[in-house]
Amino acid sequence: MKIFIIALTIVFSSVQAFCQGNNYIQNYKKYDGLALTPPMGWNSWNKFACDVDEKLIKEIADAMVSSGMKAAGYTYINIDDCWHGDRDSLGFIHPDPKRFPSGMKALTDYIHSKGLKMGIYSDAGSQTCGGRPGSRGYEFQDAQCYAKWGIDYLKYDWCNTEGLKAEGAYKTITAALRKAGRPMVLSICEWGNDKPWEWGPQVGHLWRTTGDIYNCFDCIKEHGTWHANGVMKILDMQKGLRQYAGPGHWNDPDMLEVGNGMVVNEDRAHFAMWCMIAAPLIAGNDLRTMSKETLEILTNKEVLAINQDELGIQGLQYSVKDSVETWFKPLKGGDWAVTFLNRSTSAKQITFDWKAEQVLDDLNKLSLNAASTTYNMRNVWTKKDVGTTKKELKANLPAHDVLMFRLTKAGSKK
Repeated sequence: MKIFIIALTIVFSSVQAFCQGNNYIQNYKKYDGLALTPPMGWNSWNKFACDVDEKLIKEIADAMVSSGMKAAGYTYINIDDCWHGDRDSLGFIHPDPKRFPSGMKALTDYIHSKGLKMGIYSDAGSQTCGGRPGSRGYEFQDAQCYAKWGIDYLKYDWCNTEGLKAEGAYKTITAALRKAGRPMVLSICEWGNDKPWEWGPQVGHLWRTTGDIYNCFDCIKEHGTWHANGVMKILDMQKGLRQYAGPGHWNDPDMLEVGNGMVVNEDRAHFAMWCMIAAPLIAGNDLRTMSKETLEILTNKEVLAINQDELGIQGLQYSVKDSVETWFKPLKGGDWAVTFLNRSTSAKQITFDWKAEQVLDDLNKLSLNAASTTYNMRNVWTKKDVGTTKKELKANLPAHDVLMFRLTKAGSKK
């Protein structure tokens, strides 16, 4: 009997060891090689909120191509909240049959046929912010659906997440996407509450640093239990975060409000600053009816080149004087972008002696010293060369507007 017990113990221990050695280990790391520059695309929420259907999405995709936005680099067509229908008896999610009668696979095929990529939305909680089915408890099933449909980008929100810890919840959806086997950009929309910049770079490709944006230059929009922030409020919230941004992992100050009600100079300033801070450029306006001025802002290739620069360095605020902020952004090949932002409600006279200022980017060990190196100056909004840094800059800067240059070492070939 004693021998039998010993033998049984050995067998049990062996089985236990075998089982422990074969536990399934989740892959919590995002897909590499995606979003090496800030993602560019369009999202439905800012303009249309829950009023989305397949006709709208197809028309937006058509407009992205015909307007020249695709040619300028915009890639993703992202459907935000409220596309969801019900789950079937096995728990798999389906799109709303009235809004998306052809199904999500057919719509994705249409988007892909235009040379664009398809994005979709879900939530880490039991319900989305719009009250549709969330992914909590269904993460792996939802990821399988997205992969089957051909989805390229997932925005993952943070409503109705009682009891969840953000890092763990986002690792779960990352593991689900990895298990599904289709590379997707993961946009972490956790609003910055749990410092996603500290754990997000391994888990996702971009993470919201704030709550929702609102289409005003410098205001707060109250919604009772929460509030949305104007463009300048959002910009202020990016302080101290630039060290976390880089190729494949971006601070996300939320989607663009260009073309959604601000005046042209405010739209220009909004777009310029998002480019300076290497933010994802996800348009949120109606591409079918946008004005010539809106299109010119969104497709200015010289400004976009600053955002899409391969170094992936987020710009730094150099100085603030009399409501005028001066920002610098190091670029590939020794170039620099510089933007003067007037946050005042009145025009300001600005003076900047290039040779008297030495710009240091301590984080990236880069410097701009115009006293020893002369730079050619190009105004990227007017697309004109405007001299060199040998001469002191003097200009009148209108209210809520920007003056933006690309600086290139004199004599260098570009």
